[in-house]
Amino acid sequence: MLIEKLLAQADIRLDGKRAWDLKVNDQQAFQRTIFGGILGIGESYMDGQWDCQSIDQLVYRAYKANLAKSLYKHPTWLIHAGLGYLLNTGSRWYAKRLAKEHYDLGNDLFQAMLDHRLVYTCGYWRGVKSLNEAQEQKLDLICQKLKLKPKMRVLDIGGGWGSFAKYAARKYGVSVVNITVSKEQVKLANELCEGLPVENRLADYRDVNEKFDAVVSIEMFEAVGWKNYRHYMDVVHRCLPEGGLFVFQTIGGNFSTTHTNPWIDKYIFPGGMLPSLEQLDRATQGLFIEEGLENFGTDYDKTLMAWWDNFDRNWPKLKSKYGGRFYRMWKLYLQGCAGSFRARNLQLWQITYSKAK
Repeated sequence: MLIEKLLAQADIRLDGKRAWDLKVNDQQAFQRTIFGGILGIGESYMDGQWDCQSIDQLVYRAYKANLAKSLYKHPTWLIHAGLGYLLNTGSRWYAKRLAKEHYDLGNDLFQAMLDHRLVYTCGYWRGVKSLNEAQEQKLDLICQKLKLKPKMRVLDIGGGWGSFAKYAARKYGVSVVNITVSKEQVKLANELCEGLPVENRLADYRDVNEKFDAVVSIEMFEAVGWKNYRHYMDVVHRCLPEGGLFVFQTIGGNFSTTHTNPWIDKYIFPGGMLPSLEQLDRATQGLFIEEGLENFGTDYDKTLMAWWDNFDRNWPKLKSKYGGRFYRMWKLYLQGCAGSFRARNLQLWQITYSKAK
């Protein structure tokens, strides 16, 4: 069987006993893989047609053996790539869809999964052992790179539940404007930041047209879309004074693309895509000076697996609302992404820019 031979290249067995081996529950899983590519693989898992104890190990081995190259040639992938090139997947409509289908799923879900500050971005695991410590260390690292001082006014683009805003306001004495397109995030952020000089706005980044002393954006750029990369950087540029600092964190890919994984696009992050360093260089050329770049993508493996552990442990209180198919979908999302970072298929860049002029 072709699929069995391909899997063997990554030391993955059908109906094997190891944590990363596949157990086939329904032979239709093969048909859905052949005809549906990566989307068919994901949907057949969600429907219980195959199982794997440790999807992170499975995905890690698949990427290390370069099995994904065959999926990139699949008709469904090529069609998806074509649509990604033609459509503006970072439009306002897509932004609203992303908010509705992901960030507005329910604050209870994210409270059960994330750290106590609700930081939905990669932690910084340097000499720490817990997710809470890793996220605090990451937030402080950004504050230091921004050179925050009391009374400064900071813009946080896509700041979610206000985790950075709350931390920076409390520890560094700054005021923060946090913008997000999620109604649920704004609602909870207002509660969490009560009494602090933090304004949580339901707004699109394109609507911001005022000056700030510094700007931060922590893993929001993945929703911008390749057609809007330059415009996004133009917005940040107009918000900063000359020499002002911008700390920018994004998941990135090893190659320039104009689309994303079809299964991720349909079920997890509609319209999302990952930039390459080449695309970032083009988007910032003439606008910003790169003062420093740090890649800590290997830390995302630890972060995602910590999120998975929290989600799995708290699943009993979420089960009645979200259901078994969602559980499988979320496992594939979290563990699959962890395996991809582990294989160095994905990167995580934190870049410090200063305004060029």
